[in-house]
Amino acid sequence: MSPGGAYGAVTAENFGQPGVADYRNPSLAESMRVLGLVQRFGVGIDIARAALRRNAQPEPVFDVQPHWVRCVIRARSDVEDGVQ
Repeated sequence: MSPGGAYGAVTAENFGQPGVADYRNPSLAESMRVLGLVQRFGVGIDIARAALRRNAQPEPVFDVQPHWVRCVIRARSDVEDGVQ
């Protein structure tokens, strides 16, 4: 769960689409990039989706509301109580 809904160019309809990104605080975002805390802007969801695919997990489900965004990540269907 993340406080703050979609912002700027990002809407509930285009949330998570490749290349769609906007930042509430561009100075903070750029500082994080310069410090090496992020590599590129606007690719985090794609990276997460790829990692889930590699682990044979379902796609993440996003619930984008005006004041928050929730991301649900589900376990693999062959995993029961954390044991394969």
